[in-house]
Amino acid sequence: MANEDGMTEGTEFSLRRRGRLHSAVSSILESRILNGELKVGDRLGSESAIAKEFGVSTRAVREAVQELEVKGLVQRRHGERTEVVRDDVDGYLDTLAVTVQQRLSTDPDYLLQLMVVRRMLETEVVELLTEREVPLTEDVKAALEAMRVARDEEDFAGFVDADARFHLALVHATGNQMLMLIYDNLAGLINNVIHITSRVPTKSLQDAYQEHADIYDLIMRRDKDGSKLRLRAQIDNSADYLRQAIEKSNQKKAKKEDKNDRL
Repeated sequence: MANEDGMTEGTEFSLRRRGRLHSAVSSILESRILNGELKVGDRLGSESAIAKEFGVSTRAVREAVQELEVKGLVQRRHGERTEVVRDDVDGYLDTLAVTVQQRLSTDPDYLLQLMVVRRMLETEVVELLTEREVPLTEDVKAALEAMRVARDEEDFAGFVDADARFHLALVHATGNQMLMLIYDNLAGLINNVIHITSRVPTKSLQDAYQEHADIYDLIMRRDKDGSKLRLRAQIDNSADYLRQAIEKSNQKKAKKEDKNDRL
């Protein structure tokens, strides 16, 4: 039996389990574009045809197509059916990075979600590395050495930059092109997080260096569990520092707004 939006009960329940209706439709169409089923220059079906296929309202289809347009995957023209304008994953991830940046500008707590994504990616990276015959590259070693030099010279800014290069080099050491592509698009954000979190704790550069040296040694020994635990702990600590930084920033904003309200 169809409901007032024209959906069958089974279809509606299935899509609702995946989230809001238009997001579910958008996700499926996006997948068809990225896997090549829908190619650049192809036209999507009419709103009514797509609505019938998925068992949703035309309003849900309109919102789904709008999501795809924001991501730069399709283009709508008045009086014409929507056209696929991009199918390259690289360009799509560029758009994703911009979207994340825009979200961060209005919602600082989004950084904490970025840390969850970072932990998921990097712990999987460590697992891949410990399964390799030669776990690490010279770039990882060079970044760790740069951290040591910055520690000895008490060069805080240089240490933070080397810290970011160390984590980026770990990802590139896997040789996994998709992981590298995703991480590279988020690298600027992660670098910013490292700069923020490094200024919150009282942890010495020596302690920070030793954390990374331990991770390096554990990976070189192919200690999968040990290296994953050490890396996860390091990122979790950074997330705690980030939370402190956000709380301090929010407190300052609240005090400033309170002061302005009293003027």
